Amino acid sequence: MATMGDVKVKQESTDVAEIENRIKELCQQFPHGITDQVIQNDMPQLEAKQRAMVINRLLSLGQLDLLRNSTGLLYRMKDTQTASKMKGSDNQEKLVYQIIEDAENKGIWSRDIRYKSNLPLTEINKILKNLESKKLIKAVKSVAASKKKVYMLYNLQPDRSVTGGAWYSDQDFESEFVEVLNQQCFKFLQSKAEAARDSKQSPMIQRNSSFATSHEVWKYICELGISKVDLSMEDIETILNTLIYDGKVEMTIIAAKEGTVGSVDGQMKLYRGVNPIIQPTGLVKAPCGLCPVFDDCHDGGEISPSNCVYMTEWLDF
Repeated sequence: MATMGDVKVKQESTDVAEIENRIKELCQQFPHGITDQVIQNDMPQLEAKQRAMVINRLLSLGQLDLLRNSTGLLYRMKDTQTASKMKGSDNQEKLVYQIIEDAENKGIWSRDIRYKSNLPLTEINKILKNLESKKLIKAVKSVAASKKKVYMLYNLQPDRSVTGGAWYSDQDFESEFVEVLNQQCFKFLQSKAEAARDSKQSPMIQRNSSFATSHEVWKYICELGISKVDLSMEDIETILNTLIYDGKVEMTIIAAKEGTVGSVDGQMKLYRGVNPIIQPTGLVKAPCGLCPVFDDCHDGGEISPSNCVYMTEWLDF
């Protein structure tokens, strides 16, 4: 026969289980973590002592991670796969892992890890090597500093700011590849303009039909198969922008229906190849017109036509 004490213990254990489940549900709703205030707002009837007891139990069971940000402490659901690999790790290793995790796919330098963790460099290097061997993190070379490596979680795809995107291969800028894309994009727009002229329609219809969307140019480049990497529309628009700067292409923006292929926020960019009516004169091509230090250039000065590298290159050309 159950006593009143047994019933009370059973009731308390049920309450604790319910509170634990509710906290875990909150953590799933907010995957980046919840504060103590979020728990208080959700369960105002819960006493501070009981709340602390439940949270400490979840932390001790390895079901929650305790993080720190600029506003204070955060509680976040622990990744079970990572938790199994981090089993047996000391607090220093967990701290370094958390710092790298917070850096997301942009990564973090070992110098910054040292600054944030306050650990000796020798200890950090040892921890980084250990985490790499467990395949929890990886080192990635950054185009911003070829001799330095940034660290990020093993399963993350590095940000374009780290890899340089499609234009870089092993931290080297692929100038030939960019030039080929320039030529092919311009060739496509030229052929579209020529087809519009050959249609013998009214000048306005010819002009409108000579435009192409960035999606059409992207599709053409993809079908050519000249790229070993997957190019995005943004990559193609970068190439088209260089053609605009060279005076070979012009762009216009039109309104587009929502959901139209190639449109962004109800707008669509259109491009067309253009040819200059007359070739620019030699004087216009001179570097002086675009020289950033033109006002400081004079005979006998530190900057002068006699020692100008831009002028020398132009005359050799």
